[in-house]
Amino acid sequence: MIIFSGTAHPELSKQIADFVEQPLGSVDISRFPDGEIMVKIIDNIRGQDIFIVQPICTPPNESLMELLIMIDAARRASAARITAVLPFYGYARQDRKDQPRVPITAKLVANLLVAAGTNRLLTMDLHAQQIQGFFDIPVDHLYAAPVIVKYLRSQKLDNIVIVSPDAGGLKMAYAYSTMLETGLAFVAKQRRSPSEVAAIDVVGDVKGRNCVLVDDLSTTAGTLSEASRILMERGAKSVRASVTHTLTTKTGMDRLKKSPIEELITTDSVPKNDWAGCPIKVLSVAELLGEAIKRIHGNQSVTSLFKIG
Repeated sequence: MIIFSGTAHPELSKQIADFVEQPLGSVDISRFPDGEIMVKIIDNIRGQDIFIVQPICTPPNESLMELLIMIDAARRASAARITAVLPFYGYARQDRKDQPRVPITAKLVANLLVAAGTNRLLTMDLHAQQIQGFFDIPVDHLYAAPVIVKYLRSQKLDNIVIVSPDAGGLKMAYAYSTMLETGLAFVAKQRRSPSEVAAIDVVGDVKGRNCVLVDDLSTTAGTLSEASRILMERGAKSVRASVTHTLTTKTGMDRLKKSPIEELITTDSVPKNDWAGCPIKVLSVAELLGEAIKRIHGNQSVTSLFKIG
């Protein structure tokens, strides 16, 4: 087994390699003068089980292209099996045709990964679980819930209610409420643009309760900030937010700082942002991904990784 890292998130790759007690594979990633990506794998990987860690995060086009070239390089170097490890699967929000003449880019990314030579995919908290069906290769889909729920339990909050910031996230919110044995609510919203939303009302009892908003992804934080405001208007005692993948822009950071959200709980599935002035708790998923890699390499089940310790 050899683990390689792209340039998107080398810190997480190093933590994963440390957990599985393997040094990172040696690879030279550079740019030609015109910006083209050049990859050269230094190690002999003929007949080896290869894992390439690369979230498709900012800048997503660079990260994706670099990943595809690394996979192609490994295939042409006669690797026995290539597993693409995507802590964050970019373009996952474009998973259906909800308007005329738009692409299904999540499916396009799946096609590109397979065409490049990927034999298996390991990812976490997809925006839509049906994206697994875009692949004709095995997909191991992990959840950050065990890591986040463990942290929430350690806070010993009483009278908690899990809140989905929109109707589409109800399934995820229900899973969290089941694990924590709490109430469930959701915020009805209307999206005005890709970066602006308007919260309309709350379905569920939140008065006098500690609310935890759960979502898989946040960039402009419009949904979270609007949802937190309407929860406080409806009498919530406090509001926290739990987001697996936080790719927050400057606009998003400004919104979070002005919102009633007391704490943002997230993971290191993508590189850390400049969160100065924002109360944030970053939880590591390196052990979760590392354990999955060990089990995939040993042809063992990964089901137990979904359980809460």
